[in-house]
Amino acid sequence: MTEFYTRLVRSLLFPLHERLKGHHSLAVRRELERSQWLRPTDLLQYQNTRLRQFIADVYQHVPFYRKMFDTLDIGVGDIIESRDLQRLPFLDKAIIRANSNELRSMQATHLARCNTGGSSGEPLVFWVGKERISHDVAAKWRATRWWDVDIGDREIVVWGSPIELGAQDRVRALRDRLLRTRLLPAFEFSSKNLTRYLDEIRHFRPRMLFGYPSSLALIARHAEATKRVMSDLDIRVAFVTAERLYEEQRADIERVFACPVANGYGGRDAGFIAHACPQGNLHITAEDIVVEIVDGAGKVLPAGEMGEIVITHLASRDFPFIRYRTGDVGSLGDKPCACGRGLPLLQQLEGRTTDFIVAQDGTVMHGLALIYILRDLTAIDEFKILQESLDRIQILIKSNSRLTTDLVNSIVTQFKRRLGAGVSIEVEQVDHLARERSGKFRYVVSAVPVGVSLGEVTSASSLRPHRIGLE
Repeated sequence: MTEFYTRLVRSLLFPLHERLKGHHSLAVRRELERSQWLRPTDLLQYQNTRLRQFIADVYQHVPFYRKMFDTLDIGVGDIIESRDLQRLPFLDKAIIRANSNELRSMQATHLARCNTGGSSGEPLVFWVGKERISHDVAAKWRATRWWDVDIGDREIVVWGSPIELGAQDRVRALRDRLLRTRLLPAFEFSSKNLTRYLDEIRHFRPRMLFGYPSSLALIARHAEATKRVMSDLDIRVAFVTAERLYEEQRADIERVFACPVANGYGGRDAGFIAHACPQGNLHITAEDIVVEIVDGAGKVLPAGEMGEIVITHLASRDFPFIRYRTGDVGSLGDKPCACGRGLPLLQQLEGRTTDFIVAQDGTVMHGLALIYILRDLTAIDEFKILQESLDRIQILIKSNSRLTTDLVNSIVTQFKRRLGAGVSIEVEQVDHLARERSGKFRYVVSAVPVGVSLGEVTSASSLRPHRIGLE
């Protein structure tokens, strides 16, 4: 009965739902499942063909880019392959905020208003059309099918976005029931709520979990702490996204729920960029998204070198994202994946630039260098590290017992060894650690700009291998 209902949703109910909304995600997914097996050279040619069509359309219909091209004396015919994008300037949040009206295509209709959570500052408001929504839905749909999970399979979603949580009206509730999706809010993780979430997961018996890695890991740890067995539910996979996935989170989720963890990377602004296949490698949605890695000076870096991730979304012609600076840090891979797909690989994904800490002498390191000091201390339940300046770090710690003077002094000493003897380290014990407005949780937040080439960063992977299955 379960398999029959999944086929009914996949082949009838969900396509009907998408058609009523004016989306063509089913056709796009079918094309993506064909193109993923193209050879890398053929896939690049496919991408370049789409890029030329995209640029021509944007120049003709988007005032902001028509003016830019004319000012820079760049013709549509000058952008014929992805490397030619380097002739164009970067797009960032400030530019989008200042030019929102001019960035809309003159042909665009029925745009949906979107916004980011604003975890690194002021939220970004932008617009998406039906083409982009269809492609993003299809890209995620393709990725779930890599794991033998489909639309209509039972799904538990642990999410915190006000957009989703504010849309739970009768129509949305009916849709979720038909698609067998259950949403659990990722805001208040009290012991009572965590127990209720475990009850719901056991009762619902999902085929897949989807959510923030910090949230799913917290639920998993509560299951172990309360001696709840969750390994007998036949969950196929836990999809995690929107935060950096730490290896201890992966281990906790896999151990408790007896399923693999599939990392995903993307955002409301940048789209569905990459997702892990069962081999553990992050495949870029290259049919829709061009990924560049740039250093602090904006120079494009070769595969294997770490820098800021910049994307061009080829299905965003209604409100174009061209050379958009994500603020995330990673590197490209140049090895084929054993799964046989020709999609390029995102080799490393290290988090946001604000997840990096700058020592007093200017050395840049990933926040993991400090997280490792705190995460294995049994007296600490949760923590957050705030770098306010080069000279001041605040550590917020949640613990069920009073922190001892010796423990605090040990933490301060180890932080100073990494950051500099002159740095003021303030340790504060708190009763509650707030999540971001979106429901995400960030272990490290730095207000100090990362002003060096990220290729020189002391990365997380230099502290512990984290190459997403490429070793």
